[in-house]
Amino acid sequence: MSRPLILITNDDGYAAQGIDALFEAAQALGDVWMVAPVAEQSGVSSSLSLHDPLRIKRVGEQRFAVNGTPADCVYLALYHILPRPPSLCLSGVNHGANLGDDVLYSGTVAGALEATLAGVPGLAVSLAAWGKGLDYTPAAQVAAEFGQKILERGLPRDVLLNINVPRDATAQTERVVAKLGRRDYERCVTQKHDPRGKPYYWIGGSALDFDDLPGSDCNTVAQGHISITPMKIDLTHYKFIKELEGWV
Repeated sequence: MSRPLILITNDDGYAAQGIDALFEAAQALGDVWMVAPVAEQSGVSSSLSLHDPLRIKRVGEQRFAVNGTPADCVYLALYHILPRPPSLCLSGVNHGANLGDDVLYSGTVAGALEATLAGVPGLAVSLAAWGKGLDYTPAAQVAAEFGQKILERGLPRDVLLNINVPRDATAQTERVVAKLGRRDYERCVTQKHDPRGKPYYWIGGSALDFDDLPGSDCNTVAQGHISITPMKIDLTHYKFIKELEGWV
């Protein structure tokens, strides 16, 4: 009987340290294949390159780089690159947290989401830290730990896991199931001018803080714990449906 096929992707690019750590940790789970972007794709969410050609480059044994988004990578992996359907998709380890509102923009989460849309269990994992010299191994091991649980127990239909691991996490760090929180970002537009005097713009700012919501992933990581958040594809607000029906 063949080992489970494990698909690895990310949004930091195929050469990122985080995906190397995840590729290594996932070896315990099965036959690992990596399909990841050529360059960083942070903030692209679930975008697909429908108007630009995609190119695939083999960068190692069972390792491929794509000049597209994480969703592109998973799509190409599922329907062109992989020799058989995967049993699991792991996305990460991201350089930086994906907490609360971040999941709506995150390419890391989008990689796991694209797999989930195709019926493949997905898990996104992020290291809640920035800078050089980070150790991604603990976060990768947590992803492998929960990846094994998914292989054994499965996930509900259209549900994926989003995991955030603090900088100083160890094997003994508490795992906490948490809801999504709310992050507060600086909302700004910076205008500059190119050498020809034409304006161009940078949007967005740094994270300022997060809402204090007990039981949220933001609070959990701030307390030094590992957050495990189940997310579903269906964004319908069912409690509001009846009231909304009165509007029409």
